[in-house]
Amino acid sequence: MSDQTDPAKPAEPAATPAPRMVIHTQFVRDLSFENPRGPAALGDADDKPQVEVQVNVESKRVPEQADRYEVALKINATARKKTGPAFLLELDYCGVFDITGFDNNVLAQVLLVECPRLLFPFARRIAADAVRDGGFPTLFLDPIDFLGLYRQRLTEEARKAKLMSPAEGSAKPN
Repeated sequence: MSDQTDPAKPAEPAATPAPRMVIHTQFVRDLSFENPRGPAALGDADDKPQVEVQVNVESKRVPEQADRYEVALKINATARKKTGPAFLLELDYCGVFDITGFDNNVLAQVLLVECPRLLFPFARRIAADAVRDGGFPTLFLDPIDFLGLYRQRLTEEARKAKLMSPAEGSAKPN
């Protein structure tokens, strides 16, 4: 048997690196809890607050770091009682991730779905503690469907792009 390679046999392609996501750090960028009515909002234990929660996810590349991204999970919770506002919670919880080996069309999904999935349990605990420490019943955030939010974002972007595109069949100015 010969150790020489067969010149008719094509060379094997270089192995592409496996997709990889590594979290470097997690941190609170901004945390605000407001009880605008003070003790008056805490008085009636039978008047449970009605809470509205909004969640947003943002991502950006870290400057001068080709594969490093910052992902921010933004949670706003506003509570009202029959007697008026109860509390307002704003939390920006961030993670810094190294993400390599993903196609560009998959990268956005990793940044806006998988990264916030990793951050959410920590943000949920911080929100629950802040509301409880503010004197209200603990706020238990329901699990969030980040894939659903991502799809909703894509649909909204497609709708906006369609609205901004020129109407078909319209006359062009001379």
